[in-house]
Amino acid sequence: MANHLLVIASLLVIACAMVTAFEPSPLQDFCVADPTSSAKVNGLACLDPKMVQANHFSFSGLHIPGNTSNSLGSAVTPVFVGQLPGLNTLGISMARIDYAPWGLIPPHTHPRATEILTVLEGKLLVGFVTSNPENRLITKVLEKGDVFVFPIGLVHFQRNVGHGSAFSISALSNQNAGVVLIPNTLFGSTPSIPGDILAKALQVDKSVIEKLQAQF
Repeated sequence: MANHLLVIASLLVIACAMVTAFEPSPLQDFCVADPTSSAKVNGLACLDPKMVQANHFSFSGLHIPGNTSNSLGSAVTPVFVGQLPGLNTLGISMARIDYAPWGLIPPHTHPRATEILTVLEGKLLVGFVTSNPENRLITKVLEKGDVFVFPIGLVHFQRNVGHGSAFSISALSNQNAGVVLIPNTLFGSTPSIPGDILAKALQVDKSVIEKLQAQF
């Protein structure tokens, strides 16, 4: 019995350590990012606290709509550590997303963050796909005031399905969530993924792959 309790206790310690290692607690009041530092750390080096000002903790302009006059009809205004240095080590960030009519945020993932989205104007079709082997699509139409969460690392998307423009605010559980756009990753990498590999993986003719790669 004692051995069983020891094993359970050991597993709990390991689990807690893994959680702590994933998003460690800050060891000081703040660590304002110093983008000029050449130090190599997991994140950005800290600015001297004596040099910290209020503007390191503020960002202006989130009320301004983004420019959606592009092929996707969408625009993201990020408030990540690059825009708000005071976020460094705090494990949070946010973004404003604007959508033209039928505007799209294409399938993508955030490798380092869960995202929670709130619709502030318009109507959005959102969804994510579970991991192999189920690959189940979980989707919902959201209206103003609705909230939806995209679990960390899973492929997800948003599309404006209303009659006018829309916008939403997303909060993310990392200062720099990262974004992996599936189309850009597959067809726009540098150098390109060999066409025969993609053709076999997607079960299409190689000429289709070549046409897609030419667009990125």
